[in-house]
Amino acid sequence: MSIAMNLRHSAWIVVLLLVGSETPLLAIKPCRIEIIDKSNGWPVPLVELTTTHGVRFVSDNAGVIAFELPELLATETWFHVRGHGYSVPPDVFGYRGVRLRPQPGATLTVEVQRQLPAKRLGRITGGGLFSECQKLGTELDWRDQGILGCDSVQTALHDGRLHWGWGDTTLPQHPLGRFHTIGATTEPQPLQTFEPPIRLRYDYVVDETQTPRNIAVMPGDGPTWLGGYVSLPNREGQPQLVATYSKIVPPLAVYEIGFCTWDETSANFEPTKVLWRRSDATPDPPMVPHGHSTRWTDPAGGDWVLFGDPFPTLKIPATYEALLDRSQWQSITPQTTVATRAGESEKQVRPHRGSIAWNEYRKKWVAIFTQHGGQTSLLGEIWYAEADAPTGPWTDAVHVVTHDDYTFYNPKLHPKFTAPGSAMLLFEATYTKTFSGTKQGTPRHNYNQILYRLDLQDIAATE
Repeated sequence: MSIAMNLRHSAWIVVLLLVGSETPLLAIKPCRIEIIDKSNGWPVPLVELTTTHGVRFVSDNAGVIAFELPELLATETWFHVRGHGYSVPPDVFGYRGVRLRPQPGATLTVEVQRQLPAKRLGRITGGGLFSECQKLGTELDWRDQGILGCDSVQTALHDGRLHWGWGDTTLPQHPLGRFHTIGATTEPQPLQTFEPPIRLRYDYVVDETQTPRNIAVMPGDGPTWLGGYVSLPNREGQPQLVATYSKIVPPLAVYEIGFCTWDETSANFEPTKVLWRRSDATPDPPMVPHGHSTRWTDPAGGDWVLFGDPFPTLKIPATYEALLDRSQWQSITPQTTVATRAGESEKQVRPHRGSIAWNEYRKKWVAIFTQHGGQTSLLGEIWYAEADAPTGPWTDAVHVVTHDDYTFYNPKLHPKFTAPGSAMLLFEATYTKTFSGTKQGTPRHNYNQILYRLDLQDIAATE
Protein backbone atom coordinates (compact mmCIF):
# COMPACT_ATOMS: atom_id res chain seq x y z
CA MET A 1 0.00 0.00 0.00
CA SER A 2 1.45 3.39 -0.95
CA ILE A 3 0.88 6.39 1.32
CA ALA A 4 1.21 9.94 0.01
CA MET A 5 2.03 12.40 2.75
CA ASN A 6 2.25 16.17 2.53
CA LEU A 7 4.13 17.17 5.69
CA ARG A 8 4.13 20.84 4.79
CA HIS A 9 0.36 21.18 5.01
CA SER A 10 -0.95 18.29 7.05
CA ALA A 11 1.84 17.09 9.40
CA TRP A 12 0.27 13.61 9.42
CA ILE A 13 2.26 10.87 11.12
CA VAL A 14 2.01 7.38 9.71
CA VAL A 15 1.64 4.66 12.33
CA LEU A 16 1.32 0.98 11.43
CA LEU A 17 -0.49 -1.10 14.01
CA LEU A 18 -1.06 -4.69 13.02
CA VAL A 19 -4.54 -5.63 14.19
CA GLY A 20 -5.30 -9.33 13.83
CA SER A 21 -3.04 -10.34 10.95
CA GLU A 22 -2.10 -7.62 8.43
CA THR A 23 -4.74 -4.95 8.83
CA PRO A 24 -2.99 -1.55 9.28
CA LEU A 25 -4.29 1.58 10.94
CA LEU A 26 -2.85 4.50 9.02
CA ALA A 27 -2.30 8.22 9.24
CA ILE A 28 -2.90 9.23 12.84
CA LYS A 29 -2.80 12.99 13.13
CA PRO A 30 -1.35 14.32 16.40
CA CYS A 31 -3.35 16.20 18.98
CA ARG A 32 -2.04 19.70 19.72
CA ILE A 33 -1.71 20.41 23.46
CA GLU A 34 -1.00 24.03 24.38
CA ILE A 35 0.45 24.92 27.80
CA ILE A 36 -0.42 28.45 28.90
CA ASP A 37 0.21 30.63 31.96
CA LYS A 38 -3.14 31.13 33.69
CA SER A 39 -2.16 34.63 34.83
CA ASN A 40 -1.47 36.13 31.38
CA GLY A 41 -2.30 33.56 28.67
CA TRP A 42 1.32 33.29 27.53
CA PRO A 43 2.64 29.98 26.22
CA VAL A 44 4.91 28.21 28.71
CA PRO A 45 7.97 26.32 27.40
CA LEU A 46 9.57 23.47 29.35
CA VAL A 47 6.47 21.98 30.93
CA GLU A 48 6.47 18.18 31.11
CA LEU A 49 3.39 16.02 30.68
CA THR A 50 3.96 12.35 31.58
CA THR A 51 1.45 9.54 31.09
CA THR A 52 0.72 6.84 33.66
CA HIS A 53 2.90 4.45 31.63
CA GLY A 54 5.90 6.77 31.69
CA VAL A 55 5.87 8.47 28.29
CA ARG A 56 7.09 12.06 28.72
CA PHE A 57 6.34 15.07 26.51
CA VAL A 58 7.96 18.52 26.89
CA SER A 59 6.49 21.76 25.57
CA ASP A 60 8.64 23.63 23.05
CA ASN A 61 9.31 27.38 22.82
CA ALA A 62 5.71 27.96 21.75
CA GLY A 63 4.37 26.01 24.74
CA VAL A 64 3.17 23.26 22.39
CA ILE A 65 3.19 19.46 22.64
CA ALA A 66 2.39 17.21 19.68
CA PHE A 67 0.71 14.17 21.23
CA GLU A 68 0.61 11.17 18.90
CA LEU A 69 0.47 8.01 21.07
CA PRO A 70 -1.93 5.72 19.19
CA GLU A 71 -2.82 3.76 22.32
CA LEU A 72 -4.14 6.89 24.07
CA LEU A 73 -5.74 8.93 21.31
CA ALA A 74 -9.50 9.23 21.95
CA THR A 75 -8.87 7.83 25.44
CA GLU A 76 -9.29 9.70 28.72
CA THR A 77 -5.69 10.12 29.84
CA TRP A 78 -4.03 11.33 33.02
CA PHE A 79 -0.90 13.47 32.61
CA HIS A 80 1.43 14.26 35.48
CA VAL A 81 2.46 17.95 35.18
CA ARG A 82 5.95 19.16 36.07
CA GLY A 83 6.79 22.73 35.22
CA HIS A 84 9.78 24.01 37.24
CA GLY A 85 7.89 26.87 38.85
CA TYR A 86 4.65 26.31 36.94
CA SER A 87 2.11 23.86 38.33
CA VAL A 88 -1.49 22.77 38.67
CA PRO A 89 -3.43 22.18 41.90
CA PRO A 90 -3.13 18.69 43.44
CA ASP A 91 -6.03 16.28 43.30
CA VAL A 92 -7.46 14.54 46.38
CA PHE A 93 -4.56 12.05 46.34
CA GLY A 94 -1.91 14.77 46.05
CA TYR A 95 -1.09 14.15 42.39
CA ARG A 96 -0.47 17.26 40.32
CA GLY A 97 -1.81 16.64 36.87
CA VAL A 98 -4.63 16.95 34.38
CA ARG A 99 -7.05 14.55 32.74
CA LEU A 100 -7.47 15.04 28.98
CA ARG A 101 -9.03 13.15 26.07
CA PRO A 102 -6.62 13.69 23.15
CA GLN A 103 -8.29 13.49 19.74
CA PRO A 104 -6.49 13.32 16.39
CA GLY A 105 -6.21 16.84 14.97
CA ALA A 106 -7.79 18.49 18.03
CA THR A 107 -6.34 21.31 20.13
CA LEU A 108 -6.41 21.08 23.92
CA THR A 109 -5.27 23.63 26.49
CA VAL A 110 -3.63 23.11 29.87
CA GLU A 111 -3.49 26.11 32.20
CA VAL A 112 -0.62 26.21 34.69
CA GLN A 113 -0.10 28.57 37.60
CA ARG A 114 3.20 30.44 37.90
CA GLN A 115 4.53 30.17 41.44
CA LEU A 116 7.32 32.79 41.43
CA PRO A 117 7.78 36.26 39.88
CA ALA A 118 10.05 35.51 36.91
CA LYS A 119 8.39 34.45 33.65
CA ARG A 120 10.02 31.78 31.49
CA LEU A 121 10.44 33.06 27.92
CA GLY A 122 12.09 30.00 26.45
CA ARG A 123 15.24 28.34 25.29
CA ILE A 124 17.76 30.45 23.35
CA THR A 125 20.28 27.74 22.41
CA GLY A 126 20.19 24.17 21.18
CA GLY A 127 18.14 22.19 18.71
CA GLY A 128 14.44 21.57 18.31
CA LEU A 129 13.32 24.92 19.70
CA PHE A 130 10.02 24.57 17.80
CA SER A 131 10.11 20.80 17.29
CA GLU A 132 6.60 20.12 18.58
CA CYS A 133 5.06 22.86 16.44
CA GLN A 134 6.90 21.56 13.39
CA LYS A 135 5.46 18.07 13.94
CA LEU A 136 2.07 19.77 13.65
CA GLY A 137 2.97 21.69 10.49
CA THR A 138 3.59 25.15 12.00
CA GLU A 139 6.77 27.20 12.55
CA LEU A 140 8.16 25.57 9.43
CA ASP A 141 10.24 28.62 8.52
CA TRP A 142 12.32 28.29 11.71
CA ARG A 143 15.73 26.64 11.24
CA ASP A 144 17.96 25.59 14.14
CA GLN A 145 21.61 26.62 14.02
CA GLY A 146 23.69 23.45 14.19
CA ILE A 147 24.25 22.86 17.91
CA LEU A 148 22.30 20.75 20.42
CA GLY A 149 23.61 22.15 23.70
CA CYS A 150 26.14 24.53 25.20
CA ASP A 151 27.43 25.58 28.58
CA SER A 152 27.35 28.96 30.30
CA VAL A 153 27.44 32.25 28.44
CA GLN A 154 29.70 35.29 28.38
CA THR A 155 28.76 38.54 26.63
CA ALA A 156 30.33 41.93 26.00
CA LEU A 157 29.30 44.89 23.85
CA HIS A 158 32.26 45.46 21.53
CA ASP A 159 32.57 47.72 18.52
CA GLY A 160 28.81 48.05 18.11
CA ARG A 161 28.00 44.33 18.33
CA LEU A 162 27.11 42.08 21.23
CA HIS A 163 29.73 39.33 21.38
CA TRP A 164 28.69 35.97 22.83
CA GLY A 165 30.78 33.03 23.99
CA TRP A 166 29.67 29.63 25.31
CA GLY A 167 31.57 26.80 26.96
CA ASP A 168 31.55 23.10 26.07
CA THR A 169 29.16 22.55 23.17
CA THR A 170 27.24 19.48 22.00
CA LEU A 171 26.99 18.79 18.26
CA PRO A 172 24.84 16.27 16.35
CA GLN A 173 27.78 14.49 14.71
CA HIS A 174 29.53 12.94 17.74
CA PRO A 175 29.38 12.83 21.56
CA LEU A 176 32.57 14.93 21.62
CA GLY A 177 31.67 18.40 20.40
CA ARG A 178 33.44 21.75 20.87
CA PHE A 179 35.56 22.30 23.98
CA HIS A 180 37.42 25.57 23.31
CA THR A 181 34.49 28.03 23.42
CA ILE A 182 32.23 28.82 20.50
CA GLY A 183 31.20 32.38 19.67
CA ALA A 184 28.69 34.57 17.89
CA THR A 185 27.54 38.17 17.56
CA THR A 186 24.15 39.85 17.49
CA GLU A 187 22.70 43.31 17.58
CA PRO A 188 22.85 44.83 21.10
CA GLN A 189 19.07 44.37 21.35
CA PRO A 190 18.54 41.05 19.53
CA LEU A 191 14.93 40.33 20.49
CA GLN A 192 11.90 41.80 18.76
CA THR A 193 9.53 40.78 21.52
CA PHE A 194 9.77 39.96 25.21
CA GLU A 195 6.85 37.54 25.27
CA PRO A 196 6.97 33.89 24.27
CA PRO A 197 7.48 32.41 21.81
CA ILE A 198 10.89 34.04 21.42
CA ARG A 199 13.28 33.61 18.51
CA LEU A 200 16.90 34.59 19.01
CA ARG A 201 19.25 34.01 16.08
CA TYR A 202 23.02 34.32 16.29
CA ASP A 203 25.69 35.10 13.74
CA TYR A 204 27.90 32.21 14.79
CA VAL A 205 31.59 31.97 13.96
CA VAL A 206 31.50 28.88 11.75
CA ASP A 207 33.85 26.51 9.94
CA GLU A 208 33.78 25.50 6.27
CA THR A 209 30.75 23.27 6.93
CA GLN A 210 28.85 26.21 8.50
CA THR A 211 29.08 24.53 11.92
CA PRO A 212 29.91 26.75 14.94
CA ARG A 213 33.64 26.34 15.57
CA ASN A 214 36.12 26.85 18.41
CA ILE A 215 37.28 30.43 18.87
CA ALA A 216 39.73 30.08 21.80
CA VAL A 217 42.18 27.25 21.17
CA MET A 218 44.95 28.10 23.65
CA PRO A 219 48.18 26.05 23.77
CA GLY A 220 48.18 23.06 26.10
CA ASP A 221 46.11 20.00 26.91
CA GLY A 222 42.43 20.04 27.73
CA PRO A 223 39.50 22.36 27.09
CA THR A 224 39.67 26.15 27.13
CA TRP A 225 37.05 28.00 29.15
CA LEU A 226 36.61 31.77 28.94
CA GLY A 227 35.30 34.21 31.53
CA GLY A 228 35.40 37.89 32.34
CA TYR A 229 34.51 39.15 28.85
CA VAL A 230 35.17 42.90 28.66
CA SER A 231 35.76 45.49 25.93
CA LEU A 232 38.17 48.28 26.98
CA PRO A 233 39.94 51.07 25.07
CA ASN A 234 43.70 50.92 24.60
CA ARG A 235 45.93 53.99 24.77
CA GLU A 236 45.10 54.75 21.12
CA GLY A 237 41.41 54.70 21.93
CA GLN A 238 40.74 51.44 20.06
CA PRO A 239 38.42 48.96 21.79
CA GLN A 240 39.96 45.61 22.70
CA LEU A 241 37.80 42.59 23.55
CA VAL A 242 39.55 40.58 26.26
CA ALA A 243 38.70 37.40 28.14
CA THR A 244 40.32 35.40 30.92
CA TYR A 245 41.08 31.87 29.76
CA SER A 246 41.48 28.74 31.87
CA LYS A 247 43.02 25.48 30.71
CA ILE A 248 41.34 22.40 32.17
CA VAL A 249 42.38 18.79 32.73
CA PRO A 250 40.34 15.95 34.30
CA PRO A 251 38.51 15.99 36.62
CA LEU A 252 37.91 19.76 36.04
CA ALA A 253 41.28 20.92 37.42
CA VAL A 254 42.64 24.30 36.24
CA TYR A 255 46.38 24.29 35.48
CA GLU A 256 46.83 27.62 33.62
CA ILE A 257 45.07 31.00 33.56
CA GLY A 258 45.76 33.93 31.29
CA PHE A 259 44.38 36.71 29.12
CA CYS A 260 43.43 36.40 25.47
CA THR A 261 42.41 39.17 23.06
CA TRP A 262 39.96 39.02 20.17
CA ASP A 263 41.52 39.22 16.71
CA GLU A 264 39.05 40.53 14.12
CA THR A 265 41.04 39.15 11.19
CA SER A 266 41.20 35.54 12.35
CA ALA A 267 37.92 35.70 14.34
CA ASN A 268 39.72 34.01 17.22
CA PHE A 269 40.86 34.87 20.71
CA GLU A 270 44.66 34.93 20.66
CA PRO A 271 46.92 34.36 23.73
CA THR A 272 47.99 37.65 25.30
CA LYS A 273 49.48 37.01 28.73
CA VAL A 274 49.87 34.07 31.12
CA LEU A 275 48.73 35.06 34.61
CA TRP A 276 49.39 31.78 36.43
CA ARG A 277 50.61 28.28 35.73
CA ARG A 278 50.46 25.55 38.33
CA SER A 279 53.81 24.54 39.80
CA ASP A 280 55.22 23.35 43.11
CA ALA A 281 55.96 26.98 43.95
CA THR A 282 52.51 28.24 42.86
CA PRO A 283 50.03 25.39 43.43
CA ASP A 284 46.96 27.59 43.82
CA PRO A 285 45.61 30.15 41.33
CA PRO A 286 45.63 33.83 42.37
CA MET A 287 42.68 36.20 42.21
CA VAL A 288 42.16 37.08 38.55
CA PRO A 289 39.37 38.75 36.55
CA HIS A 290 36.60 36.16 36.33
CA GLY A 291 32.84 35.79 36.16
CA HIS A 292 31.13 38.77 34.54
CA SER A 293 32.31 42.34 34.12
CA THR A 294 30.47 45.60 34.61
CA ARG A 295 31.52 49.23 34.28
CA TRP A 296 31.28 51.61 37.24
CA THR A 297 31.99 55.31 37.75
CA ASP A 298 32.68 55.81 41.45
CA PRO A 299 31.51 58.90 43.43
CA ALA A 300 34.89 60.58 42.80
CA GLY A 301 34.53 60.15 39.01
CA GLY A 302 36.90 57.22 38.65
CA ASP A 303 36.11 54.86 35.75
CA TRP A 304 36.43 51.20 36.73
CA VAL A 305 35.65 47.77 35.41
CA LEU A 306 34.45 45.33 38.07
CA PHE A 307 34.74 41.55 37.93
CA GLY A 308 32.79 39.10 40.06
CA ASP A 309 30.53 36.09 40.20
CA PRO A 310 28.09 37.35 41.37
CA PHE A 311 29.52 40.19 43.50
CA PRO A 312 32.71 42.11 42.60
CA THR A 313 36.03 40.73 43.77
CA LEU A 314 38.28 42.98 41.65
CA LYS A 315 38.18 46.55 40.41
CA ILE A 316 40.55 47.73 37.70
CA PRO A 317 40.88 51.09 35.91
CA ALA A 318 38.84 50.76 32.72
CA THR A 319 41.65 50.63 30.16
CA TYR A 320 43.24 47.77 28.27
CA GLU A 321 46.71 48.56 29.61
CA ALA A 322 45.49 48.64 33.23
CA LEU A 323 43.81 45.28 32.77
CA LEU A 324 47.12 43.75 31.73
CA ASP A 325 48.99 45.38 34.62
CA ARG A 326 48.41 43.41 37.81
CA SER A 327 49.82 46.25 39.94
CA GLN A 328 46.73 48.35 39.12
CA TRP A 329 44.24 45.75 40.34
CA GLN A 330 42.39 46.30 43.60
CA SER A 331 40.71 43.44 45.44
CA ILE A 332 37.23 43.65 46.95
CA THR A 333 35.90 41.33 49.63
CA PRO A 334 32.36 40.29 48.64
CA GLN A 335 29.68 39.39 51.13
CA THR A 336 28.97 35.69 51.44
CA THR A 337 25.26 35.75 52.32
CA VAL A 338 22.33 38.04 51.52
CA ALA A 339 19.45 38.82 53.86
CA THR A 340 16.05 38.10 52.34
CA ARG A 341 13.09 40.43 52.06
CA ALA A 342 10.35 40.13 54.68
CA GLY A 343 7.94 37.35 53.83
CA GLU A 344 10.51 35.00 52.28
CA SER A 345 10.79 31.55 53.84
CA GLU A 346 14.57 31.86 54.29
CA LYS A 347 16.38 34.59 56.22
CA GLN A 348 19.82 34.37 54.60
CA VAL A 349 20.76 33.11 51.13
CA ARG A 350 24.22 31.95 50.14
CA PRO A 351 25.01 33.02 46.56
CA HIS A 352 26.76 30.64 44.20
CA ARG A 353 27.26 32.50 40.92
CA GLY A 354 25.51 35.26 38.98
CA SER A 355 25.87 38.82 37.69
CA ILE A 356 25.06 42.42 38.57
CA ALA A 357 24.05 45.57 36.66
CA TRP A 358 22.85 49.11 37.26
CA ASN A 359 19.08 49.40 36.88
CA GLU A 360 17.66 52.78 35.97
CA TYR A 361 14.08 51.81 36.79
CA ARG A 362 14.91 50.85 40.37
CA LYS A 363 17.71 53.44 40.70
CA LYS A 364 19.75 50.68 42.27
CA TRP A 365 22.29 48.03 41.45
CA VAL A 366 20.56 44.71 40.93
CA ALA A 367 21.84 41.13 41.09
CA ILE A 368 20.62 37.77 39.89
CA PHE A 369 22.31 34.73 41.42
CA THR A 370 21.96 31.00 41.98
CA GLN A 371 21.50 29.89 45.56
CA HIS A 372 23.98 27.37 46.91
CA GLY A 373 21.97 24.63 48.57
CA GLY A 374 18.39 25.53 47.71
CA GLN A 375 15.35 23.74 49.05
CA THR A 376 14.48 21.84 45.86
CA SER A 377 17.91 21.69 44.21
CA LEU A 378 21.55 22.23 45.11
CA LEU A 379 21.96 24.81 42.33
CA GLY A 380 18.49 25.31 40.87
CA GLU A 381 17.07 28.30 42.78
CA ILE A 382 17.49 31.87 41.47
CA TRP A 383 17.30 34.99 43.66
CA TYR A 384 17.17 38.73 43.01
CA ALA A 385 18.81 41.34 45.28
CA GLU A 386 19.54 45.08 45.31
CA ALA A 387 22.24 47.48 46.55
CA ASP A 388 23.00 51.19 46.42
CA ALA A 389 26.55 50.49 45.21
CA PRO A 390 27.97 47.58 43.19
CA THR A 391 30.18 46.67 46.14
CA GLY A 392 27.12 46.25 48.40
CA PRO A 393 25.76 45.76 50.90
CA TRP A 394 23.32 43.53 49.02
CA THR A 395 19.95 43.11 50.72
CA ASP A 396 16.28 42.25 50.25
CA ALA A 397 16.80 39.00 48.34
CA VAL A 398 13.66 37.74 46.59
CA HIS A 399 13.14 34.19 45.30
CA VAL A 400 12.27 34.52 41.60
CA VAL A 401 12.87 31.15 39.84
CA THR A 402 12.85 27.51 40.89
CA HIS A 403 13.95 24.30 39.18
CA ASP A 404 12.81 21.15 40.93
CA ASP A 405 15.76 18.77 41.42
CA TYR A 406 17.57 20.36 38.48
CA THR A 407 20.49 22.77 38.08
CA PHE A 408 20.20 26.33 36.73
CA TYR A 409 23.66 27.78 37.17
CA ASN A 410 25.79 30.74 36.06
CA PRO A 411 22.96 33.25 35.45
CA LYS A 412 23.75 36.26 33.28
CA LEU A 413 21.82 39.53 33.24
CA HIS A 414 21.10 41.21 29.89
CA PRO A 415 20.48 44.87 30.80
CA LYS A 416 21.15 46.04 27.23
CA PHE A 417 18.34 43.95 25.74
CA THR A 418 15.75 46.54 26.78
CA ALA A 419 15.55 50.33 26.58
CA PRO A 420 17.01 52.42 29.43
CA GLY A 421 14.50 52.79 32.23
CA SER A 422 12.58 49.65 31.29
CA ALA A 423 10.94 47.76 34.15
CA MET A 424 11.86 44.46 32.46
CA LEU A 425 14.96 42.60 33.59
CA LEU A 426 16.09 39.72 31.36
CA PHE A 427 18.48 36.98 32.36
CA GLU A 428 19.56 33.53 31.23
CA ALA A 429 21.31 30.57 32.85
CA THR A 430 22.37 27.02 32.06
CA TYR A 431 19.71 24.34 32.54
CA THR A 432 21.49 21.03 33.22
CA LYS A 433 21.11 17.91 35.33
CA THR A 434 24.76 18.20 36.39
CA PHE A 435 25.14 18.67 40.18
CA SER A 436 21.52 17.61 40.72
CA GLY A 437 19.88 14.38 41.81
CA THR A 438 18.22 13.93 38.41
CA LYS A 439 19.51 10.94 36.45
CA GLN A 440 17.74 11.57 33.13
CA GLY A 441 18.05 14.95 31.49
CA THR A 442 15.11 16.77 29.92
CA PRO A 443 15.10 15.92 26.19
CA ARG A 444 16.39 18.75 23.96
CA HIS A 445 16.60 21.17 26.91
CA ASN A 446 19.38 19.68 29.01
CA TYR A 447 22.66 21.62 28.90
CA ASN A 448 21.18 24.70 27.26
CA GLN A 449 20.42 28.34 28.00
CA ILE A 450 16.93 29.42 29.07
CA LEU A 451 15.82 33.06 29.17
CA TYR A 452 13.60 34.54 31.89
CA ARG A 453 11.89 37.90 32.30
CA LEU A 454 11.46 39.62 35.67
CA ASP A 455 9.05 42.56 35.79
CA LEU A 456 10.47 44.85 38.45
CA GLN A 457 7.16 46.48 39.23
CA ASP A 458 6.21 43.09 40.66
CA ILE A 459 9.26 43.24 42.92
CA ALA A 460 8.40 46.79 43.99
CA ALA A 461 4.85 45.73 44.83
CA THR A 462 6.15 43.29 47.46
CA GLU A 463 8.18 45.87 49.39
